[in-house]
Amino acid sequence: MSAKETKDRLTHTDQAGKASMVDVSDKPITMRTASASGSITMQAETLTAIRDNRLKKGDVLATARIAGIMAAKRTYDLIPLCHPLALNDVQVEITEREDGAGLTVSTSVRTSSKTGVEMEALTACNIALLTLYDMAKAIDRHMMITDVKVTSKAGGASGDWSLDD
Repeated sequence: MSAKETKDRLTHTDQAGKASMVDVSDKPITMRTASASGSITMQAETLTAIRDNRLKKGDVLATARIAGIMAAKRTYDLIPLCHPLALNDVQVEITEREDGAGLTVSTSVRTSSKTGVEMEALTACNIALLTLYDMAKAIDRHMMITDVKVTSKAGGASGDWSLDD
């Protein structure tokens, strides 16, 4: 793809190639959803301490869920050029990884708006993962956040998409 073709496809640049917020004035309001997921690996003892609610900072899982929800609602403050959106629903689910090596965070965000919520789903996921790290770092400095990705989106002109497709 040429530089011109790339520039023509980028939605957050103006004709001169400068960063610009996308004008969504003429877009219809439709139901938009997006999901994201990511993982944090940790030592078995750390996972047990989180599961048993034995960390000094408090309930790690509840705090991470709330942090993810709060982050989704503030995405426009964190990511340049994101539109402020009234979110209808934000879900943050934290489960143990199948391999027992840590936790998986799955998020889903829903709105009736003129633009999608992929960034809100990713922000919720990342902040929940960072909160897990922050709350457990005193006992495990070897934790790693990995595999953060959008897993699906629905609504809008570009249609539905799923990582599984």
